[in-house]
Parts: sequence; C-alpha cells; structure tokens
Amino acid sequence: MQFRGGMNELLRQASRVQRKIEETKAEYKLKMFEVSGANDKVKVVVNGAREVVSIDVDPAFMQSEDRSLVFDAITATINAGLAKAGTELDASLEKLTGGAKIPGLY
Repeated sequence: MQFRGGMNELLRQASRVQRKIEETKAEYKLKMFEVSGANDKVKVVVNGAREVVSIDVDPAFMQSEDRSLVFDAITATINAGLAKAGTELDASLEKLTGGAKIPGLY
C-alpha cells in the first residue's frame, strides 16, 4: 500500500495526533463534571482525571434514610460522575482519531 507523502508524512501525522491527544487529556484534567443522585440529595463533582473533587449530601437525607442506603446513593453517584468524565474524554479522543481506537495512543 502506498501512502500519500510517504512513510515520513504518515509518521508526522501520527505525531500530530499524539500531541493533540495529550493536549486534550491535559485540558480534561482541569474540567469538572457535576452529577447528582437520589433525587438531587447527593451531588458529586469529579474532574477529567477521574478524581473525586467534592461530595455534598443533603443533611435531611442522611437523617431520614438508612445509613447503607445513603452510602449506596453516594457510591452510585460517584460512579456516575466517573463514568461521565470517562465517556466525554473518550468521545473527544475518538473525534481526534476519526473513531479509530489506536492502541498505545490513548
């Protein structure tokens, strides 16, 4: 198969894509994602590096519900936030690669 511009051009393009991927990852580390659960009684903020930044639980919810239910709601909300951050990053990276999942690039 012949590449337009030769192998050097292909390597340059791969290098540009890799650089854009790294820039996108760095931008997403600063981006915040807020998710709520249990009818807005639990709110979680995670960043693009998939780290939990803050958790806010309605005090009335903590008093009125069983402890295990409160912890289950917190856990589910955290997981939803982490999934949202990961999904949005993956979607941005797929745009850069034209939908191709290239091993080693991300």
